[in-house]
Amino acid sequence: MSQLKPQLTEDEKRLLKKKNELARKRVEFHRQEWHRYKKLGDSWRKPRGKHSKLREHIDTRIPVVDSGFRGPKLVRGLHPSGFREVLVHTPKDLESIDSSKYAARIGSTVGSRKRELIEKRAQELNIRILNPEVK
Repeated sequence: MSQLKPQLTEDEKRLLKKKNELARKRVEFHRQEWHRYKKLGDSWRKPRGKHSKLREHIDTRIPVVDSGFRGPKLVRGLHPSGFREVLVHTPKDLESIDSSKYAARIGSTVGSRKRELIEKRAQELNIRILNPEVK
C-alpha cells in the first residue's frame, strides 16, 4: 500500500515545508543545569530564579524557549506528513475519520491483536496509520 497524502492547499503545502525545515534546524531546549544534576532530567522548564543568568539572557547561555522558534500558525499542530492526528483505540473509532485530512495514531496501550484489526479496517477505509506495526 502506498503512503496516502493529505489534501492541502498550495499555501498549506508551502508552509508545511517551511515548518519541517524549521523543525530540523531548531535547537534542543534543555532545562537550566540539566547537565549538573541527573535528578532534574533535561525537559524544558522556564528559568524563574531571582539571580538566574539564563532568565536574563546574560552571556552565552543555552537557548531559551520563546515565540520566535514557533512554526507557521496555519500548519501548527500538523504531523510532518501534513495530516492531523486522531488517537484510536478500537476499529470503531476509525469510522468517524475523514481520510483526506486526518490520520490515525494507534494508542500505546492497544495490544497486537486489536492493533491488527485496526490496521486492517484502516486499509479498507483508506485511512493512514502513523504508527503501523513493523513486520
